[in-house]
Amino acid sequence: MFTGIITDVGRIEAADQNGDLRLKIACGYDMAGVDLGASIACSGVCLTVVDKGANWFAVDVSAESLSRTAPGMWEEGSRLNLERALRVGDELGGHIVTGHVDGIGEIDGVVDVGGSKRATVVAGEEIAPYLAAKGSVTLDGVSLTVNDVETLSQGVRFGINIIPHTAAHTTFDQLEPGRRINIEIDILARYLGRMLELRR
Repeated sequence: MFTGIITDVGRIEAADQNGDLRLKIACGYDMAGVDLGASIACSGVCLTVVDKGANWFAVDVSAESLSRTAPGMWEEGSRLNLERALRVGDELGGHIVTGHVDGIGEIDGVVDVGGSKRATVVAGEEIAPYLAAKGSVTLDGVSLTVNDVETLSQGVRFGINIIPHTAAHTTFDQLEPGRRINIEIDILARYLGRMLELRR
């Protein structure tokens, strides 16, 4: 379980495909305090620490995870938003995030508004029913508020704001149209959607 508040930006130092994809990720965490088997969200994907050293950890990314996440994000040199798992007593600064990707979106536009950046994201029909203005959404592991929602013929377009602090402490310092991103819908919306589906 996570909050969507990013605590570090890591970089993939090595990617080795041997069965699952083994990644070595450089980070700023004190890895002495991270156990093998611990969960770390990597750009919104909950992964298990399988090896570690000073300022790096390794994870295995399954074929299932590869198929459900943004293309190109697992390549050597790529930067990842990192968050360690929520502990009992931690401040819940964002919203409840599971680290399970529900779909892939694409940045449709980015404009400056004051000191912030306003971005629009286009996603498919599988995401559309679960977004609401002023609701929560997780993009590449970052907890954000949905500004507005527009229904499209084959999906949805929604707007979010990236304040300077968020841009400075995440991979959203490089935000441009065409970028593919991982989307996790709000967990409450997920369960409500399933309840409605069963009632039909």
